[in-house]
Amino acid sequence: MATLSRDEVAHVAHLARLGLSEAELSRLEGQLNHILEQYAKLAELDTEAIAPTAQTIELENILRDDVATPSLPVEEALANAPERRGDFIVVPAIMSGE
Repeated sequence: MATLSRDEVAHVAHLARLGLSEAELSRLEGQLNHILEQYAKLAELDTEAIAPTAQTIELENILRDDVATPSLPVEEALANAPERRGDFIVVPAIMSGE
């Protein structure tokens, strides 16, 4: 399996807008190449007899019951609004009608 050169790591860091020092680039180059080596070892495994799975552990719904509760009074909810018009918050238009 191919390894990543320092220039390739620097290029990817640039694309991701990461400002990395020379020491960080060196460390990242080693770490990424180690990950690629480990992936190559995993790719050697025979997985023909293993059924494809999308989820390896069972998912459990952790939502709470939907219970109606009183909400904030209008005055309290709008207390910190920078600009109001009646019971509404005024915000800048994002689309013009033209």
